[in-house]
Amino acid sequence: MEENIQYGYIDAGNKDCIIRMKKGQNVAGFPVGIIYIDDVFYPLLPGNVVNGYTYDFPVRLRAVEGLDIPNLFTCSESVLPAILSACTKLQNEGVRAISAACGFFGNYQKQVAQAVNVPVALSSLVQIPWIAGLIRPDQKIGILTADKVSITQRLFESCSVTPELQKRLILKDLRHEKEFSCILEGRGEFDNGIVQQEVTGKAVELVRECPETGAILLECSDMPPYAYAVQKAVQLPVFDFITLIKWLHNAVTQQPYFGFI
Repeated sequence: MEENIQYGYIDAGNKDCIIRMKKGQNVAGFPVGIIYIDDVFYPLLPGNVVNGYTYDFPVRLRAVEGLDIPNLFTCSESVLPAILSACTKLQNEGVRAISAACGFFGNYQKQVAQAVNVPVALSSLVQIPWIAGLIRPDQKIGILTADKVSITQRLFESCSVTPELQKRLILKDLRHEKEFSCILEGRGEFDNGIVQQEVTGKAVELVRECPETGAILLECSDMPPYAYAVQKAVQLPVFDFITLIKWLHNAVTQQPYFGFI
């Protein structure tokens, strides 16, 4: 464990204890740090990974300087130093876990996890092994993504998705949908009602084509605003980046229980 990392919950019973801070740390109280793409241009709604109103706990956001969507989606090695720099800065600011605001950061999952000393979950796809263990072995996991072509073997391997698990995945993308395509093309605006229809419609289409689907995973960090609508439409468990980040948060912010017995 890295020296001077201290877990602690301050309450009336321990307010007089000695508290340590890491040298150079000048902010505190951010359990989860999130890296995001520097160069994007589209609405970021509540529910989106980089909208502060998505969470009922503080998150520390940090851009990966100079990063754009094409370089991330094609997993260019040239962006790795900037990703590592952003994650290291978050760690130095005291975050207890690091996530990201695009599933394709998962191409660098293993490299970042090796480089820092806090838990790392850079892609919603890291949830696939968990989900697979929750549903029947004969059931499939439906994945909605922004761009199916960019989900490569490298991405799966980096996120610990084995070839055996890959056989249980059904992928659908929204790359060419009229309004959702704004996200990849950076048009700066979209009709939110239509985007919701596009995302839920794609989920319904997936389940109709594959009735043995047991759960839905929204790979894209821009899809959680529509998770409720997707679940209502398909009546299945729905996982996304926010289920992942809340899981991370719970793991690194354990608090004492109290009450009457």
